[in-house]
Amino acid sequence: MQIVPPALDRLIRALSRLPGIGNKTAARLAMNILRRPRAEARELSSALSELHDAIQLCSCCFTFSEDEPCVICADSRRDGALICVVEQPGDLLAIEKTGSFHGHYHILHGVLSPMDGIGPGEIKIEELVARVRSGVVREVLIATSSTVPGEATASYLIDLLHDKGIILTRLACGIPMGMDIKYADRHTLARAIETRTNAD
Repeated sequence: MQIVPPALDRLIRALSRLPGIGNKTAARLAMNILRRPRAEARELSSALSELHDAIQLCSCCFTFSEDEPCVICADSRRDGALICVVEQPGDLLAIEKTGSFHGHYHILHGVLSPMDGIGPGEIKIEELVARVRSGVVREVLIATSSTVPGEATASYLIDLLHDKGIILTRLACGIPMGMDIKYADRHTLARAIETRTNAD
């Protein structure tokens, strides 16, 4: 006997396929949507159905955008000779929130992971090399995560681009602001020592 109505069950199953959403969270979200006014549910449904038609990849940096090129690539106030390489569009958003970076981006849409069958051809590495070869790029800031695949991707990019006549930089990693040093794990502390900078 099916206790959950089929339409609600379909929504729960659809929501549970999203990353970080388990069955309990999916059920809670579905019930919340069901309790809201019909107009809000229609608005959500409309936003979801229009998403793939409205959003495309920027042909320059490969972020999600409704414009071509995206608003960042089209902004003449930004430094087009400085490119920050990130794994996913969400990483771009995180860096933009800091207000500290004023260059352009390059989204790889993944990291190298041979165990998962993800090699250089499966992510936007060839496109990055083409941008560097254009002669416009002065510096590439590699901002991949400090996970094993992120570090492997960064090492691969450094090997690939080291002889291209550009400056290659990495995000500094280490002790977060406000953290007592004795609470840092040994890997974080080791990375902080390796990426130390001049004090003057």
